[in-house]
Amino acid sequence: MAGTEHLTVRREGATLVLTLDRPEARNALSLAMLVGLYDGWLEADADDTVRSIVLTGAGGAFCAGMDLKALAGDRMRGQEHRDRLKADPDLHWKAMLRHHRPRKPVIAAVEGHCVAGGTEILQGTDIRVAGESATFGLFEVRRGLFPIGGSTVRLQRQIPRTHALEMLLTGRPYSAREAAAIGLIGHVVPDGTALAKALEIAEQVNACGPLAVEAVKASVYETAELTETDGLAAELTRGWPVFDTADAKEGARAFTEKRPPVYKRA
Repeated sequence: MAGTEHLTVRREGATLVLTLDRPEARNALSLAMLVGLYDGWLEADADDTVRSIVLTGAGGAFCAGMDLKALAGDRMRGQEHRDRLKADPDLHWKAMLRHHRPRKPVIAAVEGHCVAGGTEILQGTDIRVAGESATFGLFEVRRGLFPIGGSTVRLQRQIPRTHALEMLLTGRPYSAREAAAIGLIGHVVPDGTALAKALEIAEQVNACGPLAVEAVKASVYETAELTETDGLAAELTRGWPVFDTADAKEGARAFTEKRPPVYKRA
């Protein structure tokens, strides 16, 4: 399995769990974390036994954003990570889901701080769960910076524009309840249970036909900015082949026989 000193990877059945693991820094992004994240996305896509991904943070926080000092590092530590970034200058954007979209559904399990770069990564996930004390926000403008992880493009497509602009232009924190009210997250759960809820949702995803799940996710994103006519045409192109798969036939047989389906990605 992939993983670095700041990113741990483990399996929970058919779910790959990626954990941002710098609790002493509220899981602020380091180069080691970014390398581990990107490798995790690639591992999930390459392994057909992985059907979903859960992204979470250690120590009661999700991610406090970019740690510029840690990214600079010193020359005696983490040279292999710097070599990776040198070989692929786009690696950090892929890790943050700005320039990469995993084929498998990504479920975020948020506790504590999910701010700045944390909120930007969040926008690249598909389903979002948060503990009731979680905090969200894009603080960049308060520091004279720009939220360049994709927020000025994505946020207005995910929540109403007036809320997107308020979050972007005020740089203020948002509670989990407020984030849910504007549509940034889907579930608010008692503190300490976000991961359990995310894994519960992952199990529901994992029970479905994997080829169908991946095709549905791809179609949603491919058609998001198309006209209805073009979107419906693209949906047919993406969705119709699923009906000819062995998985589709297995789903129909299992329904008729009143038993759980056994999918084989075929």
